[in-house]
Amino acid sequence: MGRLRYSIPNSFTALSLLLGLASIVSAQLGDLEFAAWLIVWCGLLDTMDGLAARLLKATSDFGAEFDSMADLVSFGVAPGVLVFNAGLEIAGVEVETGQFWVLALACGVFVLAGAMRLARFNLGTHSPGHGWFLGVPITGAGGGLVASMVLVLIYHPDIAEVLPLHRYLPIIMFVLAILMISRLRFPKAVIRKSMLINVFMFVNVALIFYCGIFRVYPEYLFGIGVFLLVAGIIAGRMSQIE
Repeated sequence: MGRLRYSIPNSFTALSLLLGLASIVSAQLGDLEFAAWLIVWCGLLDTMDGLAARLLKATSDFGAEFDSMADLVSFGVAPGVLVFNAGLEIAGVEVETGQFWVLALACGVFVLAGAMRLARFNLGTHSPGHGWFLGVPITGAGGGLVASMVLVLIYHPDIAEVLPLHRYLPIIMFVLAILMISRLRFPKAVIRKSMLINVFMFVNVALIFYCGIFRVYPEYLFGIGVFLLVAGIIAGRMSQIE
């Protein structure tokens, strides 16, 4: 029974890792929409993984390391490959041009920053305290923002056509990389003292699962991702001032 208890959250982690690999393959084959939704599903599985581990009291050192390895693939490498291919297919970046190498560098820096972010988290050094992350988590950067951003561009080609994406995509990846390895305090999704915040959190989790499972409303996923990023940074700065 003990082994079964630990295998449940680890199974969610394993599935997330495999879906991350599937996203990379799909992006390379040109199916960017499916690749992006696979990353969103990885985010849902990551939530279920953590919830199952807490409910079953099945946290372990192996589970923590395994989860980090899966996160690097699903929310680091897969989003990097997705944005790189989106730059080629949607933004019209031509191979072997200066724009091509800038985009490649930005995606590489994003993956590298994600790996560093996960390594620092696993070491547990300089912990900002209960309920806080040190830097923006890779799950939020790669799963919550990058994947939904690409989906919005795919679902709204008229918007993609008028934006200078060959400039915006590298900038976004560089900014997210900096936020991941920064020393900003960023709030975790834990139960808070405020009932209003808790209700807001639970409602949005339910809506995110709905959008992800049925592959609808990527605009909401991107909007709530941006909102949580900005609100989290502001909350972290305010907590440091206090």
